[in-house]
Amino acid sequence: MNYRRLGKTGLKISEFSYGSWVTFSNQLKLDEATEIMKLAYESGVNFFDNAEVYAGGKSELIMGDVLKRLGWTRDSFIISSKVFWGGDRPTQRGLSHKHIVDGCNNALKRLQLDYLDLYFCHRPDPDTPIEESVRAMHTLIMQGKICYWGTSEWSAKDIKKAYEIANEFNLTPPSMEQPEYNMFDRKKMEVDYVPLFEEYGLGTTIWSPLASGVLTGKYMNGTPSGTRTEIGNFKFIKDRIESKEYKPRHEIVKKLSKLSDEIGIPLVNLALCWCLKNKNVSTVILGASKQEQLKQNLKSIDYYDLMDESVMKSISAVINKK
Repeated sequence: MNYRRLGKTGLKISEFSYGSWVTFSNQLKLDEATEIMKLAYESGVNFFDNAEVYAGGKSELIMGDVLKRLGWTRDSFIISSKVFWGGDRPTQRGLSHKHIVDGCNNALKRLQLDYLDLYFCHRPDPDTPIEESVRAMHTLIMQGKICYWGTSEWSAKDIKKAYEIANEFNLTPPSMEQPEYNMFDRKKMEVDYVPLFEEYGLGTTIWSPLASGVLTGKYMNGTPSGTRTEIGNFKFIKDRIESKEYKPRHEIVKKLSKLSDEIGIPLVNLALCWCLKNKNVSTVILGASKQEQLKQNLKSIDYYDLMDESVMKSISAVINKK
């Protein structure tokens, strides 16, 4: 495993990390979750991503039990949580100072930890001034409850505003953003955020590198059984994949699959390595539900050096063709 700095911070984060969004509670219970986190950790993964909304908090409960069961030393791994959707009551949602603090305290209890390494504002909150959220995050850092704070799916304009507020009032600025990034969803990482990378050294923990599995090729000829699209709360993924709007994507995947055969890199590894080729990606979050999937994903490290300029140009020719 290779490690990168999280933006301009001194934190060294594994190039591949593991996230529990769909998997924990919905697909994996405690024993299975333990085995997959153990495999990831022993393969060099040091960052495990979570959020208060994942499975209504059950995902964090499972991860907390896994950490206790495995007994890793606290200084050997990185854990995140995200705040926005904590419950149905008005004070349990959004990015108010109160909910940011309450959300952190609740996450710590579920995860059975004394502090979070990374804490994200899970979405922008139009009802809360950005200054209020920045001050809340700064307070948590001063209290030692979090090490770094960041955003997820914020606009470049709002992230820049957070930096400006932090600089004006001598508060702690965000260190990272968690955007969706893959061969289909590229604008934020390749256009919008570029000034933030250059001016502030913003780090990124990118999610959905395989576009909800589309870039594995398994949906090219329909939706097979046994996938996450069958899970109750995630049937929207199936609807999206089977929509007319996604037909061009499936055609692109077919061409990418042919290209992957020609150059000798499995499609899933091609897609994951492609993400890592962006120097502004700090880590790529994997969401494998099976150990074999995770092993295959992590093999991408072995193919990285094969992703030379000619391969990247060939990929660009496919994904940029209108």
